[in-house]
Amino acid sequence: MADVLLTHSYHLPYDPKQVRKMQPYPPLGTLYAASALRAGDIVVAVFDTMLEDPNSGFTAALLKHRPKLVVIYEDDFNFLSKMCLTRMRQLAWQLAHEAKQSGAVVIAHGSDMTDQAESYLRNDVDFILLGEAEETLVALCSAILSGDPYLDIPGLAYLDTGGVLSKSAGGIPKNPSWNSLPRPSRELIDLALYRQAWFSAHGHFSTNIVASRGCPYRCNWCAKPISGNKFQIRSAKDVATEIRELKEVYGVEHIWFGDDVFALNHQWVQDLADEIETMECALPFKIQSRADLMTPKTVAGLKRAGCAEIWMGVESGSQRILDAMDKGLTVNDVITARTLLADNGMRACFFLQFGYPGETWEDIQQTIDLVRSMRPDDIGISFSYPLPGTAFYERVQEQIGTKRNWTDSDDLCVMFSAAYNNDFYMALRNALHAEVDSWKNSRGTVMNSTDLVTLWQRVFELEAVSRNSAATFGLDTVVAGSVKHKFVPLQTLLPSERQA
Repeated sequence: MADVLLTHSYHLPYDPKQVRKMQPYPPLGTLYAASALRAGDIVVAVFDTMLEDPNSGFTAALLKHRPKLVVIYEDDFNFLSKMCLTRMRQLAWQLAHEAKQSGAVVIAHGSDMTDQAESYLRNDVDFILLGEAEETLVALCSAILSGDPYLDIPGLAYLDTGGVLSKSAGGIPKNPSWNSLPRPSRELIDLALYRQAWFSAHGHFSTNIVASRGCPYRCNWCAKPISGNKFQIRSAKDVATEIRELKEVYGVEHIWFGDDVFALNHQWVQDLADEIETMECALPFKIQSRADLMTPKTVAGLKRAGCAEIWMGVESGSQRILDAMDKGLTVNDVITARTLLADNGMRACFFLQFGYPGETWEDIQQTIDLVRSMRPDDIGISFSYPLPGTAFYERVQEQIGTKRNWTDSDDLCVMFSAAYNNDFYMALRNALHAEVDSWKNSRGTVMNSTDLVTLWQRVFELEAVSRNSAATFGLDTVVAGSVKHKFVPLQTLLPSERQA
């Protein structure tokens, strides 16, 4: 029996791309929520949908625990949850319906729930938790379980007695004490399933940890419905202690830090390295960070702490596009960081984004040239995805049709009027990925040069026939002195006799 049954809506087998990668990580945000509830003396169970069948498994969990409340609490530290995939939404509604049928009060939290609150509330969810929700969750569950009033708890969205979307007073909560929460309750899920998946696919066991929450940078395409621009960091000693526990208790051999931006605090990196050396608990780990944070001293500290791989949000090789994104980064920053990491024997990997409004064939070629000259150890390619709450979304929302979210992480459909159609961008992604993969495999078993030529030839062929005459461009890139970053269809900038 449990007062609260926690779950989430990301099921790996529903996402073909992630199945191919087979790098499952536990839902840390969900497990932090469990820790917060347990600290509030609430009995908690967790049904982890990542690797278990969400149909029979969730039904069995409801029968076993007979919870008074079911909380669908997404992992705010998983970029897949932040992408608001429709497959996740459908599963969340399915879980909510079954929980409601069992007689439980249904509570939900996550990026998509925040953006689409009314849709969830009309699909068997009773309450949406807004913002950094651990304190709200504990307060709401405690009040419901004890029969106390709860509608004045800050951070709630619900339907009032007339069926109208309502929100409690007090604004969007921020949890200033997140960095002092007990460590995530990993013992409530079956880590053996993760270990088996990792060993079968990769021969070692990796798991995740976070040192911080949030990101203060203001890239205009990045959605932050939970933490906004707030940033919090845990103590270096607490993080090192957790790493030691993962290594000694759970047999973990590799760590992924799920932080949005790692190494923001340069002194903290040195402190972490000191603590790890003192505790003799070093494990190889990978992080997500920015090229402009990679100073010689910070890179040395990261290496000392065990960092082996750094994924940087490079996005584009065109300075013009980086500026349009409000990235606050220069191409020279990327070149400097890549060189520094290579000199220190650390893997440098690039996140790239194609299709941003105003991006031309020349800009794309600059990105390809940057990749070829810098030779990153790996790349991840995505297409510009307008998410609610971002400046990017506001600028292109009138162009978005009925498809407003990707189905899964490999969907990559361009949902606004980009410079080219989907076929071109998919061909570009395939060719650039294949070329980088060929560098990683000196024996050439992945792809030979003839195959690469064929892939790139396809890109060149499609470039000529896939151009979108109604593409969205930034006015500042076309008309001097205009409002910065205002997006309009290219057609509106042409003389009437040239408009198609």
